[in-house]
Amino acid sequence: MVQPFTIAIPDERLAEIRLGIARFDWDDFPDAGGWTSGVGLADLRRLADRWLGGYDWRATERRLNALPQFTADILGQTLHFLHVRGDGSRLPVMLFHGWPGSFLEFEALIAPLTAAGHDVIVPSLPGYAFSGRPATPIGPRQTAELFHRLMVELYGAGRYLLQGGDWGAAITAWMAFGHPDAVAALHLNMVIVQAADAVPTRAPELAWAAKRADLAKEEAGYSHEQGSRPQTLGIAMSDSPIGVAAWILEKFGAWADVPRDDAGRPDLWAAFDADVLIDNVMLYLGPKRFVTSTWMYRGRTLEDSGQFPAGTRLRVPTAVAAFPDPVFPPPPRSQVEKTYDVVRWTEPARGGHFAALEQPESLLADMRGFFDAVSPG
Repeated sequence: MVQPFTIAIPDERLAEIRLGIARFDWDDFPDAGGWTSGVGLADLRRLADRWLGGYDWRATERRLNALPQFTADILGQTLHFLHVRGDGSRLPVMLFHGWPGSFLEFEALIAPLTAAGHDVIVPSLPGYAFSGRPATPIGPRQTAELFHRLMVELYGAGRYLLQGGDWGAAITAWMAFGHPDAVAALHLNMVIVQAADAVPTRAPELAWAAKRADLAKEEAGYSHEQGSRPQTLGIAMSDSPIGVAAWILEKFGAWADVPRDDAGRPDLWAAFDADVLIDNVMLYLGPKRFVTSTWMYRGRTLEDSGQFPAGTRLRVPTAVAAFPDPVFPPPPRSQVEKTYDVVRWTEPARGGHFAALEQPESLLADMRGFFDAVSPG
């Protein structure tokens, strides 16, 4: 059953978070080398200072509550989602975030898409924000089935459009795999899941695979931890707002397409407003969802959904916006075409892992160009 939802973090929880930030002992914390060994302490402290000195979660709540929000119980899971209606002249489109993002990444895209006639559905993944906590870890394949069932609940047997990056790219790909007659088109700003037999063979493909493997040596530690020992990590983070903020902020600094100095330190503030970064962290802290947000990694391991079966060739028309992600460089088109029916391929000049936040106009233009072509009104 679909029910209206309003965000309302209790005052007591907000006070707990604020106290945890204020209590953090910065003076006794050693610096292992700024951004060369993890999150930059100066940037983290700048975020904390704003958090305590002017940031207003209640203003964020009011802004987000101006958007129609709902929850639905699907296959035993409670799913939170925005559902903003257009005039119905275009197919509905579902926009998916990943980790460590949230549904607010797409805030700037909603009004233009609804003005173009689409209904827009923006969910929170299971265990994230205001979706319920799964009893056990679930991965992207099971999550894909949950959200297909949600679309059936909302639209019956109608067809729909999908967009995703990070976990959203995996979930939408599995939706296209499992329900190709329902998914009219798939737009990705990251390619995660490929067929087991989609092996790099050409020189550009081999170079990409080598680069990804080299980057993983420094950048994949979080994924191994969340995919193998999320419970231990969760306990360590459960009462530390600064710890959660550091774990998340590191990824925004490493994965975004931002200016960097000669030592590789990112200029986060060139791409992100501090309040937006805090809003995103608060969607993990306020409803106490950091622990279960990491479970998607463990769920992928348990359900073995990192690859499609050998021989898989998706027949859903697919567009890829290959943003220059510094840590997850996009594969060459020839590599992606071994699994996906790529009908549109673009390479935006700017924008990294968090494309919807970093370059919303670019992502929106790419989506509209593709959706208008494959699903004209």
